[in-house]
Amino acid sequence: MLPGLARRLASLVYDGLLLTALLLVTTFIFIALFGDATHAPLRYWLQACLYLVAATYLLWCWLHGGQTLAMQTWRIRLVDDKTQTVSVGRALQRYLLASLGLMFFGAGFLWAVFDREGLFLHDRLLGTRLVLVSRQR
Repeated sequence: MLPGLARRLASLVYDGLLLTALLLVTTFIFIALFGDATHAPLRYWLQACLYLVAATYLLWCWLHGGQTLAMQTWRIRLVDDKTQTVSVGRALQRYLLASLGLMFFGAGFLWAVFDREGLFLHDRLLGTRLVLVSRQR
């Protein structure tokens, strides 16, 4: 069963808050080690570092149980249509496509409003989906 759009967006907001905290700590450590990062090339190294830290968090969670902390809270799991677990390659592709969709003013996520099954664009393209997890008793 697919979770509703409101539940998925709430999970996205929650993950956004968690990632913001993680990226703030990463930025603090980077600046403590390397100093001012407002000018090139340090600015680009910091941006790459932040992108990789976000990728590490999301990929680790998706590959170890299919759920980030926010997805656990909202009882959502990422699955592949065929195997129910997401491969490393598919998870990496999902991260890259979701990043592109976010960079284009959230168009990849807005796609879910118009999709016949309510899938995000990156999930539609990759054959992955978010499913509702039943309550543990």
